[in-house]
Amino acid sequence: MRPIIPFLAPLWAALDEPAYALMRLTAGAFLVPHGLWKLFGITGSQDEMLAFFSAIGLEPAYLIMIAVGLVETIGGVLIALGLLTRPAALAATVTTATAALYFHLPLGFYVEGGGVEFSALWAIVLLYIAIRGGGALSLDRAIGRAF
Repeated sequence: MRPIIPFLAPLWAALDEPAYALMRLTAGAFLVPHGLWKLFGITGSQDEMLAFFSAIGLEPAYLIMIAVGLVETIGGVLIALGLLTRPAALAATVTTATAALYFHLPLGFYVEGGGVEFSALWAIVLLYIAIRGGGALSLDRAIGRAF
C-alpha cells in the first residue's frame, strides 16, 4: 500500500513495535489492580466483590472470584512482560468478555458506572494481544519461544 505522505512511512514503521509493546504493557498492568482486589482486597473490599459476584449469579462466587483474580493478576503481569503472552491474553479475553456480556451489556452501551463499551473495548484489545502474541519487544521474543 502506498502511503499518502511517503516521508512519514519510516516513522510509522519505526514506531510500530514500541507502540504495540506500550499497548501490551498498559493492558497487562491495568489488569493487575483488579486481580489484587479480588484476591486480597487491596484496591477495594473483597467482601463487596464476593457479594457482587453472588448477586449477579456467578456461583460458586468465591471460586470464580479467585479464578478471575488469578487471571487478572498473574495474567496481567505476563501480558505486561510479554511472557506466555497468548495464553495469558486469551484467558483475560475470556474473563473480560464474560464481564462485558454477562454484566455490562444488560446495563446498556454508555451508562455511568458500568456500560458495556469499556469492558468490550478491553476484551477486543486483549483478543488482539492474544492473536498477535508478545511482539518484538517481549520476553517471548527474548527467549525465542512463543505459543
